Amino acid sequence: MTTEPHAPSLARDAVDEANNPTVLLAAATTVVLWASAFIVIRGTGPFFDPGAMALLRMLVGAAVLGIIAAVKGIRWPARRDLPLTIAWGIAWFCVYNLALNTAETTIDAGTAAMLVNLAPLIVVLIGGLLGEGFPRPLLLGAPVAFAGVVLIGTASSTGDAALVGIVLALVAAVLYAGSALVQKRLLRTVDATTLTWIGATAGAVALLPWTPRMIDAVAHAPVSATLGVVYMGVFPTAIAFTTWAYVLGRTSAGRTAATTYVVPAAAILLSWLMLAEAPTPVMLLGGALCLLGVFITRMPSRRVG
Repeated sequence: MTTEPHAPSLARDAVDEANNPTVLLAAATTVVLWASAFIVIRGTGPFFDPGAMALLRMLVGAAVLGIIAAVKGIRWPARRDLPLTIAWGIAWFCVYNLALNTAETTIDAGTAAMLVNLAPLIVVLIGGLLGEGFPRPLLLGAPVAFAGVVLIGTASSTGDAALVGIVLALVAAVLYAGSALVQKRLLRTVDATTLTWIGATAGAVALLPWTPRMIDAVAHAPVSATLGVVYMGVFPTAIAFTTWAYVLGRTSAGRTAATTYVVPAAAILLSWLMLAEAPTPVMLLGGALCLLGVFITRMPSRRVG
């Protein structure tokens, strides 16, 4: 996935409204819903293999996004943007989910979190080179937040790691970063809601080969597990990706991606509240660093570069 060689600066695509209250609320919604997915996956993972879980989640997500798009009014992208939109959807909603879900069957969640959360740093670097520049708060805050993720990952690591899992987690990180940057480019010309719906639908279609496994899983899994995957389709997918697109359309890709460093901290809090899994002091310190790093990235500053 690449951008056009002479595409306008990403920084000029829209006025950066990072600290607008509505944008902050949308960002918070994305963070909380994405964090909740980690809690649900823990309970549904034993009953759905990576492909079956991804397919059911995306079928539900695409259906709900279709309703949202229909209510808001579908505005189809220009024909020249449709191939890239479909490719972006397959990469983000299909291949990324498969890579991450499969990685977490061979490596522990802490290692997976550390590797996948390289993505915001990649976005900051590539986004800066593509024209967003390098705001000092972003350059300072993103590494601080990542250090928090490393602490959380170290504290929750079991030491179980396989080379294939590590490679797949790194692939997921690259797909995450590339998808965020391509989505930022597409949002210049494609309506955010329509873009998300088309992408999710493309991802769901690409996952259809896992239909037999999904049907078998639904037939044998507890109703609670199936409802958990449905929840992920409605909220962490349809709702959270809609609010993600809203934020990405109004602030830089680097700053938007860095905001997701709050997700590990939110996941710790939700695990504590919902599963009575008390975090260790190291995990609490890591969560605090995540919050501090994201706070720093939201501070206004001139760009460097």
